[in-house]
Amino acid sequence: MKPLTEHDIRASFVNSTKGEAKRMHVPRDLAERPWDDLDFFGWRDPAAPDRSYLVIELDGRLVGIALRRATQAGHARKTMCAWCLTTHSGDGVSLMTARKAGKSGQLGNSVGAYVCADLQCSLYVRGKKSAGPGSRFHESITQEEQAARIATGVAAFLARVES
Repeated sequence: MKPLTEHDIRASFVNSTKGEAKRMHVPRDLAERPWDDLDFFGWRDPAAPDRSYLVIELDGRLVGIALRRATQAGHARKTMCAWCLTTHSGDGVSLMTARKAGKSGQLGNSVGAYVCADLQCSLYVRGKKSAGPGSRFHESITQEEQAARIATGVAAFLARVES
């Protein structure tokens, strides 16, 4: 992924008002992010742990969405991320919901997916981050194909947000 600026990020959101985009927390360490290892840029809001954000480049344009993390009781079983297929125990995978864009979102409609709660799918696939022993199984496809699977999953989710 190409490096993003704060302006690029704030201007990309499709399911937030301009005021919401202006008030959202954008990480200050953008220059230090591992952009070459990211298929999308995702982060959690440190001031509101139930709020997360995701930005990806699709068809030459940046698309950003605001997400809400569903509250859940802690559990010991393992759950798998729908995008990167990393398994996490406890609350490492969460139901992330996004308000739909446009009139549908104004009416309260949303979509959701069970994904890595920290939105670091790209780093798990590349072995730059670990969710613990047994969290990644051996796949017969290449790392590039796994990254493409992530991008396809995120793009399909964004298509549901924008429809």
